[in-house]
Amino acid sequence: MRNLLLDMLEKRNDGINTAYPSFCSANKFVIEAILRQGKRFEDAVIIESTSNQVNQFGGYLGMTPSEFKDYVYEIADRVGFDRRKIILGGDHLGPQPWQDLAEKEAMENSVELVRQCVLAGYTKIHLDTSMRVGDDDPDEKLETRTIAQRGAVMLAAAENAYEELLKENPEAIHPVYVIGSEVPIPGGAQDPEAKMQITSPEDFRETVETYEQVFRERGLSEKWQHVVAVVVQPGVEFGDEEVAFYDRGEAVLLVRELENYPNLVFEGHSTDYQTPKKLAQMAEDGIAILKVGPALTFALREALFAYSWIEKELIEDESKRSNFMEVLDRVMRENPADWQKYYHGTEDEKRIARKYSFSDRCRYYMSRPEVVQAIDQLIRNVSEVRIPLSMIRQFFPIQYVSIRAGRLKNEPLPVIFDRITEVIETYNYATKPNYLKPGMLMM
Repeated sequence: MRNLLLDMLEKRNDGINTAYPSFCSANKFVIEAILRQGKRFEDAVIIESTSNQVNQFGGYLGMTPSEFKDYVYEIADRVGFDRRKIILGGDHLGPQPWQDLAEKEAMENSVELVRQCVLAGYTKIHLDTSMRVGDDDPDEKLETRTIAQRGAVMLAAAENAYEELLKENPEAIHPVYVIGSEVPIPGGAQDPEAKMQITSPEDFRETVETYEQVFRERGLSEKWQHVVAVVVQPGVEFGDEEVAFYDRGEAVLLVRELENYPNLVFEGHSTDYQTPKKLAQMAEDGIAILKVGPALTFALREALFAYSWIEKELIEDESKRSNFMEVLDRVMRENPADWQKYYHGTEDEKRIARKYSFSDRCRYYMSRPEVVQAIDQLIRNVSEVRIPLSMIRQFFPIQYVSIRAGRLKNEPLPVIFDRITEVIETYNYATKPNYLKPGMLMM
């Protein structure tokens, strides 16, 4: 069975505008919403974990690649989604979690991570060795050749792991690879005054040519056919309060350069919060893998906050309330490591950012036991009371329309899933031919 991302390249070369959203999230509500919506189409769904989330040491989710696969498959089985249509991806696989270590140890960890991902059945591998490690000169730009050499080491390990996998499963799908890392610091831009730097055609060309040369030198030339995409910065980004929207006029030189590489597409990171029209333009322009993550958990957080306000209105006994918003903020303040480098300003500004920033650092806390308990109690509480339609209109105006039309149950879980699906729908519009959901904003 061929990797479906290779089929995407063939279709694009035949003039069919084919693209995929790549959902980078491990949140159970988000994954379930993705797979429920995915049942509407015959296409595959890409779900990715990052090297910080999931690795051989557990990552911040406490999962290995094999455990993450089982976690996603369990959700798929529950909603009736075909496992064979799930493309599992590894995002930023490389030394990112181990940048403080010397190269030898950091790369040994990176090699083991990519090995475990391939053995677990991940078939989309982002080789990202663009970051400095402990013994790199902190004052010098990391050379493209060094990045490519380290990437080639990881690719060779991935290919060896695939050969090992074939012995157990002769029908295992060959992984495809994404190279490059023209992306901002994880979590969104931190300097709102910094000017967006779109990848230059020269830098894109240098990345491709250097990787090809290094592959030849290491006897990996025949593996180049499995490289399908290069991560670039096409001019999209988001910070705490702002979103930089795609401007195809600004990216035109980069897009034209892609015409010289018919067997490659661009992968765009930080496409969160782009409008459906902008996403569609990106897909048309060759940014055929559209990565999204924080926008999905941002929508979930919006829904949970809305139900928290409903809970305060309808549950008079304060001792019975979940106090989800207060619990979440307390846990974040007591464990600041995952947000304090990203949120700046006065204490009041940081308080607002913890709740409402587009960077959505609160997603790192959604799986903590106290927060999970508060979410579960919140959903139980609002399930056991009658929520007037007038209140649904106040807090869920889009879902209100669907409830009035009889398309959606006025129950917490269906409403939460539908709120997340609003984000998914923008990517469906951009990547599914002739797709339009009634009421979708086309800005």
